[in-house]
Amino acid sequence: MFALVDCNNFYCSCERLFRPDLKQVPMVVLSNNDGCVVARSPEAKALGIGMGVPLFKVRDDIKRHGIRIFSSNYTLYGDISARVMQTLEQFTPRMEIYSIDEAFLDLSGIGKLDDYGRQIRTTVKQHVGIPVSIGIAPTKTLAKLANSAAKRFRATRGVVELCDPRRQQRLLAITPASDIWGIGRNLTRVLQRRGVKTALDLARMEPHRARRLSSVTLERTVRELNGENCIALEEATPKQQIVCSRSFGEKLTDNREVREAVCEFTARAAEKLRREKLLARMVSVFIRTSPFDETGTGYGNTATGTLPRPSSDTLEILHLVSRLFDMVWKNGGRYAKAGVMLGDFCSPDILQLDLFDTGTDHRRNDNLMRAVDSINRDGRGMIRFGGQRPRKDWFMRQEHLSPAYTTKWNCIPVVK
Repeated sequence: MFALVDCNNFYCSCERLFRPDLKQVPMVVLSNNDGCVVARSPEAKALGIGMGVPLFKVRDDIKRHGIRIFSSNYTLYGDISARVMQTLEQFTPRMEIYSIDEAFLDLSGIGKLDDYGRQIRTTVKQHVGIPVSIGIAPTKTLAKLANSAAKRFRATRGVVELCDPRRQQRLLAITPASDIWGIGRNLTRVLQRRGVKTALDLARMEPHRARRLSSVTLERTVRELNGENCIALEEATPKQQIVCSRSFGEKLTDNREVREAVCEFTARAAEKLRREKLLARMVSVFIRTSPFDETGTGYGNTATGTLPRPSSDTLEILHLVSRLFDMVWKNGGRYAKAGVMLGDFCSPDILQLDLFDTGTDHRRNDNLMRAVDSINRDGRGMIRFGGQRPRKDWFMRQEHLSPAYTTKWNCIPVVK
């Protein structure tokens, strides 16, 4: 038995947490560089503000309706998310953190699930101040469906329990197939051509036919909609890739400035890699101009290379990144974003060495990286590599950034 706990309008709820004056006020949160709308309050949704729409396209609507704008405050959102997850841990022996605002809980063996869900919801609201919706069902796909119903129907008071097969059937019958977890736009069109329009139509599909039509993933979805548990709880999902990228506050045209930014991202990505206790073999570098920049021709490119030996050493990764950057660089571009991606991970404990690799140099570099991380982490100083940009003035524009209420002493709210 699974429960999916999902924070309601999470970014907007975080902004309202320390601003009671924003209650019932339409508001939106913007993406990196204040580019697009990535979160909307219910009031903003009711005014027709779309998800992902560029800010410049809705400026007139924002001004006309008095919609409040906020830049993404990931420091605040990350800290509030950690508090929510810490609160949820007390209600289950096993939990999967699915995203910054969602988590699956194992509620097997617990009675009166509807009451238990309301207890979870009340506790999170009381301890953290964030409203959540909870869907409870025998499979993760049905729990997703139940959670969606908890958000849509006020009469549920934020909790829907789908243990009764008859209740499952009624909800499936009024839910479009496109709303089911894992059903994208392309697959929706394929299903519609075969007369599958509702989630109930999908649930009645023969599982083996679903596999032939698409993949084993669709077969699992069909089985899950019928109450057969096919997707296990993943308490610790291994990372497939680490990406570090930023949008620039101003368009960059100079090779040196963009290279320095890419080296900065490389250092940050390597730090994350070492925190995960992983080694990477694959490295990618990408740069691109803005699709909304009408002053020049658009350009974007990616280059990928492999390290001779899987590594988490910033120095080794920087050498490869520098070569890859030269491959993607094009003069004359007004670059808006760049980034580095690390992949093809392995554990240091199962590393395959080549015939002539003694490992001595790598052990020495590992010790160096541990020392650098320790110094940078405890605040005694800041060690940078030569290619990194000494100034952070290229970082993204955040003209509507709220205070970091919970993580900086000078931002802690004062109660009068």
